[in-house]
Amino acid sequence: MALNLSAVGEHIGPLIRDYAWKDVVLYALGVGASFDELEYVYEDRLKVLPSFSIAAIFDFLAHVGVKSNADLSGILHGEQDILFHNPIPVEGALTTQGTITHIFDKGEAKGALVVAEADTVHSNGSKLFTNVFTLFCRKDGGFGGDPGPGETFALPDGPPDFRESARPSADQPLLYRLSGDVFALHVDPEFARISGFERPIMHGLCTHGYACRAVIKHLFPGEPERMRRFRVRFSRPLYPGVPLVTEIWKLSKNTAVFRTLNEHTGETILDRGRVDWLDKEEFQARAKRSGIRFDGRVAVVTGAGAGLGRMYALGLAARGARVVVNDLGVSRDGVGTGSELAAERVVREIREAGGEAVPDCHSVSTSEGGQAVVDTALQAFGRIDILINNAGILRDKTLLKMEPENWKAVIDVHLSGAYHVTRPAFLKMKESGYGRILFTSSAAGLYGNFGQTNYAAAKMGLVGFMNSLKREAEKYGVTVNTVAPVAATRLTQDILPPDLLDRMKPEFVVPLVLYLCSEECSTSGKIYNAGMGHFNRVAIGTGPGIVVGDARTPPSAEAVAAAMDQITSLEGTVEFPNALAALTGMMDSLRAKTHDISGKPAEELTIQRVFENFPKAFLREKAAGVDAIFQFDISGSQGGVWHVVIRNEECTVFQGAHERPTTTIGMSDDDFLGLISGKLNAMSAYTSGKLKIGGDLMKSQLIEKLFRF
Repeated sequence: MALNLSAVGEHIGPLIRDYAWKDVVLYALGVGASFDELEYVYEDRLKVLPSFSIAAIFDFLAHVGVKSNADLSGILHGEQDILFHNPIPVEGALTTQGTITHIFDKGEAKGALVVAEADTVHSNGSKLFTNVFTLFCRKDGGFGGDPGPGETFALPDGPPDFRESARPSADQPLLYRLSGDVFALHVDPEFARISGFERPIMHGLCTHGYACRAVIKHLFPGEPERMRRFRVRFSRPLYPGVPLVTEIWKLSKNTAVFRTLNEHTGETILDRGRVDWLDKEEFQARAKRSGIRFDGRVAVVTGAGAGLGRMYALGLAARGARVVVNDLGVSRDGVGTGSELAAERVVREIREAGGEAVPDCHSVSTSEGGQAVVDTALQAFGRIDILINNAGILRDKTLLKMEPENWKAVIDVHLSGAYHVTRPAFLKMKESGYGRILFTSSAAGLYGNFGQTNYAAAKMGLVGFMNSLKREAEKYGVTVNTVAPVAATRLTQDILPPDLLDRMKPEFVVPLVLYLCSEECSTSGKIYNAGMGHFNRVAIGTGPGIVVGDARTPPSAEAVAAAMDQITSLEGTVEFPNALAALTGMMDSLRAKTHDISGKPAEELTIQRVFENFPKAFLREKAAGVDAIFQFDISGSQGGVWHVVIRNEECTVFQGAHERPTTTIGMSDDDFLGLISGKLNAMSAYTSGKLKIGGDLMKSQLIEKLFRF
C-alpha cells in the first residue's frame, strides 16, 4: 500500500460535533485535572482547557488518515500546532473543515509526514482555533518525495524557570479515550504488539493535555482563555503510569518554550514546545472588540462609490479593516469619462469615522485596470486579504435589440472585471496563506429575467467562476463565495416598484457579506440570496435520474421519451461539490446497473446474499501473488461466521471458521451492510470501534483492493 499523494489539497469537512459541559469536564479528567483545578471540572465555574480543541475534532484527524491512505499500524502523532482566535465556550457545536497541505518523505525506513490544517468555528459564529496536524507515518517513507523544510530549535541554556511533575494513572488511556480518540493502540494489547509496543501506550494528545495544564498553571494561572498558541512535537511514546515532568523556560512576557520528560528515564516525550499568550491588557482589549472584526486586514471593494459597495466599505472599516474604495465614477450604464468624486466621498466618510481608507478610480474592465486596483492596496497597506467584486453596470434590452457592444460592455465589467481583479488579488492571498473573495451574482442570473440576457449571463458566469476557483483556492486558506443581493441601488432605482424601495435598503445585505469576508467563515463555494433581512442558500441540485436501457448500447429516443418522468424527477436531489463528483455519481448509477452483486434492490441486501456474491465482486486482476484467508465474524440477527480464501487468483467463500485465518474482521450485521453498501467509511468504522481487526492488520487493507462492491 502506498500513500495517496494526490490527497494534497483535498478538502475535508465540514465536520460538525455538538458538545456540552460534561464533555469538557470528561476531557479535563482524562488529562489529569483534579480538585486543584476546579475551573476545569466544576460546572459552576467551568473554563475550557485549550487543548480540548484537539479532542473535540478528532474525527478530522481520522479523515486525514483515510484520505492519505497511511498504514494504520504505523501512524503516530508527529506535531501539533494550535492558534487560538477566541475563548472556547463550554457548550455548543463545532464546525471544522480544512485540507491536507503537504506530504513529506523522510526516506526509506524513516517514514513520511502528512500535514493537514483545519479551522474550527463555533455555532455562535466565532472562529475558535486553527489546528495544524502532522501525522508521522512510520511505514510509508521512501517514495522519493520532498523531505520537507528543516527547522532549528534550541532550548535556552540554564535550568528551567518552572517544573511541573505529574503521574498519569496506569489506566489513564481508558479514561482519555472516552473523549473520542478510540484508536486501538491505546487499549488493545494485541494491536499494540503488532504496532511494535509491549503494551498499549499513552495517547500523545493525553500527554499534550498534561503539558497544557502545566504551562497555564505557571504562566497565566486560572486564565486558559489567554492562550494564543500551543505547539509541540511528539518525540517518544510513554506507557501509562509512568511519571512525567514538564520543564518551562519563559522567553518574554508573552512567550515560553517547554518540553515534557519521562521522569524515570529522562527521555523527552514532548519536544519543541512553544506557548504564546495574551497579556491582561491585550486580553481585555480583545474582549471589548468581541464579535466579527477585521483588525489588521486589508479589503478591496469594487464599485464602492455608492449603493451596496459603499455600505460594504463602511461596514468593513467600522470593524477595523483598511479599505480600498474602488469606483470609476461613471453612470449606471458605464457611460462617461469617470470621476474621482464618488470614491473620495466614501473615503472621507470612513476617515471621519476614525477608519483607514484610500480611493481608487481604475476601471476593472481591463487587465491593466484590475492589476492597478490591487497595486493600490499593496502600495497603501502592503497586503490584500479581502476582495469584494461588486462593480457593475446595466444595459438592458431584449436579445434581438441588443447590439454586440451592449453585450460586451456588461460582460466586461461584471464577469471579465471580476477576473481582472481576482487574478492578481488571489496571487497575493496565495502567498500569504489567507484570503476571502466574494462575487456578486443576481436573481436575474440564477433564475432569469426579461430583457437582461447580457446581465444574467455575466451573473451566472460568476457562479461558474466561483465553483472552479474554490477548488484552486482551498489549499491556500482562501474562501470564495457568491452573494445575490436584493437591494435598492442606483442600478435598480427605476426598475423596482416604489413601495419596495424603502424596505430594500443595502444595509440588510451587509451583515451576510461581512460574515462571508471574516475569519469566522470557513465556508467556500456557496451562493446566498440576501435582502430585506431574509437570507437563504442557493444550490445547484441534481436529480437521481435513471439508466435508460442496458447501459451497454445507446437507448432509442423513444425509450428516453418514455422515461422522462423519472429523468426529470428531483426527488432525492443531491448537491455535488465538483464536476468529478457529478461524474462519479453517474458512474455509480451505471455500476449499480451492470455490477449489482445482490441482484436485488439495496434495501433487500442481506448478509447471506453478500457472501454468496463475494466471488462476483472479486477483482481477479488485482490478486496476483496474494495468498490470504479473511474470516468475517458478523454479530446480530443476521450474523454468522464466513471465511474467504484468496489463492492462485481465485476467490472461494466458505461458511464457518477457519483454523488459521490471515485476518479476522469483526462487525455487527448492520454495520457490515453499511460498509458493503458504501454508507459507512472503513476508517471511520475502525477508529470508532465498529470494525475490529485481528491477525495481520496489513493484509486487511487488501480487501478494498480485491473487491468492488
